[in-house]
Amino acid sequence: MTAHEPPVPGLERSFEVVADLGPLEDHGTTRAGHRRIIPVVGGTIAGDFRGTILPGGADWQTVRADGSIEIDGRYSARGDDGSLLYIRAQGVRSGDPAVLEALLRGDDVDPAAYYFRAALTLESATRPEFERAVYLASYIREASRVRYVAYRVT
Repeated sequence: MTAHEPPVPGLERSFEVVADLGPLEDHGTTRAGHRRIIPVVGGTIAGDFRGTILPGGADWQTVRADGSIEIDGRYSARGDDGSLLYIRAQGVRSGDPAVLEALLRGDDVDPAAYYFRAALTLESATRPEFERAVYLASYIREASRVRYVAYRVT
């Protein structure tokens, strides 16, 4: 029997999201930790899926003791063709405490100064190819929006 090596994964650019955000809701320390919720109020998606980000989603964040943030974003997009795409992003934003504070204030911060990545789970009744792959995203946080590029893991 021949031993095979598993394939080395690669990344293939799939789509870019610009999500417009509402005001941060700081819920304080709950049983889950320091809870913050940031509403998703609109935006765009372009690439393998083209359309608009629908209002009504949010990022349910938990702030860790070291200031890092656990990301749990859930929102939908409506394609230019009328189809729907559900996106769930689970990841982390971390960095030097001064950098994280600057992001919280809405300052323009070089994305190389912090780490902001997530694994995406996609659902679509009309685009099953999105459900058959793993996606990773690299983010930039801006004052009133978040931008990211999603990559399909090959």
